[in-house]
Amino acid sequence: MTADFGHAGPADEPTGLPTGEMPASLAETLRYGPFHRALRDAIALRGLSLARLRAHIEQLGVQVGQSTLSYWQRGLRHPEVPRAIPTVRALEIVLNLPTDSLTSLIGPRPSPRPTPSAFAELASAWADTAPLLSEFDAIPESSRSNADLEMLCVHDAVLIGGQHEQRAVTTRLVVRALRAGPDRYLAVHQGDEGSRIDSAVVRPGEGCRQGRLRRQAASRGLAVELLFDRRLAEGEEHVFSYTVVDDTGGPTPGHHRTFRDPCRSYLVQMGFHRRALPARCTKQFRSGLMATPVDVDELVCGLGGVVSAYFSDVGPGTAGVSVEWS
Repeated sequence: MTADFGHAGPADEPTGLPTGEMPASLAETLRYGPFHRALRDAIALRGLSLARLRAHIEQLGVQVGQSTLSYWQRGLRHPEVPRAIPTVRALEIVLNLPTDSLTSLIGPRPSPRPTPSAFAELASAWADTAPLLSEFDAIPESSRSNADLEMLCVHDAVLIGGQHEQRAVTTRLVVRALRAGPDRYLAVHQGDEGSRIDSAVVRPGEGCRQGRLRRQAASRGLAVELLFDRRLAEGEEHVFSYTVVDDTGGPTPGHHRTFRDPCRSYLVQMGFHRRALPARCTKQFRSGLMATPVDVDELVCGLGGVVSAYFSDVGPGTAGVSVEWS
């Protein structure tokens, strides 16, 4: 199991599409909402980065933080009425949307959905990570919880051996800096029952190098710093990958990743030994530690013995694939 923790110049004016050429899907979202999805789809249609979008808005005399725009389009925060109305109207202008198409979606602020109070609390369902994370006391709390990084895309590729054991997990992530300064990612891994976590090996891939590594035999937990080659600027995107080789556990019950905050895209793929295929695999998501699994689907083990599960706009919660053996 795993867990997560440019400027527009005056000549760069919005062009957009005429209202009559608006895609039907965007027109429907603007009509029915929710606000964050309509905003996200409109930004994608315009092809603007958040940095450039913010610059265009400021040219209209409206000040807004790039992190605020990021939170709005991910649904982590909702525009405050009436304070945010000038900003939302500026968004309509910059994104070439009909007047009041976004402002009509603001309405009263919705009740916030419950989110975990801390990364370690959410992860405690599968490992007592607090002692591991506390050993990284030399770095700020925001770095220990990856709070300065927005997860855009995560891909876990899990290799299963001939004895039904998990052999290795390769993870590739695309992140965006919510503010200037983040220079690392803290990854947590828990071995399956019987795993000798002291034997596990971390192999950094593209975009990072290994920093400090901590292990906890009792919980089969491992935490590792993955250091970037520089501090990221606000709004900068970064791609990196790493592999955890941990092949000493017993038959795996599956692979699940814990998300502290929403992630736009999560793909988990499990590759099985051709002579040790599973009896059943299911895609599952849990919103809380004791919550009933939702988004449960039977998965087909395709050619080559690979099972894939894709989640869009996932989290907070735990998503992954559960495996049953014959």
